[in-house]
Amino acid sequence: MSDTHQEGLAILKYGILSKKCFLVLTADVGSGKTTLLQALVSSLEQDVHVCLLNNPILYRDEFFSYIAKKLGLQWNGNKAMFLIEFAEFLKKCFRAGERVLFIVDEAHVLPVDLLEEIRLLSNLEEKGQDVLSIFLVGQPELNERMSDDRLLPLRQRIGIRFHLSRFTLDETRQYILFRLRHAGARHFNIFSEEAIALIHEMSQGTPRLINIICDHALLTGFAENKPVIDAELIQESVDDLHFPGEETPLPVARQNKRNSGRLAIVLGLTAVSLGLVAFLLEILPMTREYSLLGRILPEQWLRYLHF
Repeated sequence: MSDTHQEGLAILKYGILSKKCFLVLTADVGSGKTTLLQALVSSLEQDVHVCLLNNPILYRDEFFSYIAKKLGLQWNGNKAMFLIEFAEFLKKCFRAGERVLFIVDEAHVLPVDLLEEIRLLSNLEEKGQDVLSIFLVGQPELNERMSDDRLLPLRQRIGIRFHLSRFTLDETRQYILFRLRHAGARHFNIFSEEAIALIHEMSQGTPRLINIICDHALLTGFAENKPVIDAELIQESVDDLHFPGEETPLPVARQNKRNSGRLAIVLGLTAVSLGLVAFLLEILPMTREYSLLGRILPEQWLRYLHF
């Protein structure tokens, strides 16, 4: 694990131990959030009842049916009866000193009404129980989904937020060496430093893409009988993996794309507003002494503006 993965796993464990009701973890596509969840679940003690939902595109009744099946509860299509049984289940776990962990992976695709249903599940705990923890894990779009006004009560209950960042260049190097070691490599200079730097650049530190590039490069290197993978071979592999029409060499998540678009709109509107102010100052006789356009426009152009 990279430093950020180790920190992420520690925060997830802390979210359970500290009895935080809601935790939100975000990460870009291919950054290893699902693998991190698997590591968390495999490390938990027997006194934690886990319900991991990794495909949350469900109707409401399907959602409750899934939870009931995972926790060994009854579901007959009656939501009211399920909520009563779920509340009793939480009481039973509290008396036994056990905890309940509900994890929603890919939570960024959850509709608002289902997120509200998840929040309302936490209302079933009696005061002082604190046995239920709910982790919402997804891509950064989850933050936008959570900004809906209807989810204000849910946002106020989130005790921990964490974003899983991508690998740095050094973490990319260590990750490649780690995978080579576990694959049984006899020496670890299979990838040149230039190749590793290009892998990091093209993948932007995304573990899934690092795996794909290295796998393709190793296969090509074997076919061409090259004992060392150099930058040229990495570039060849990236060219082979490039999707036609893709703006980037590989399908990487573009960070802050929406924010950049909004910034461009704001800057454009600001420029239009300043231009309008300058125009009004120029055409009104009493304000021409503050002329802004006079510094940038030719004199003959200004005469057309003056009445």
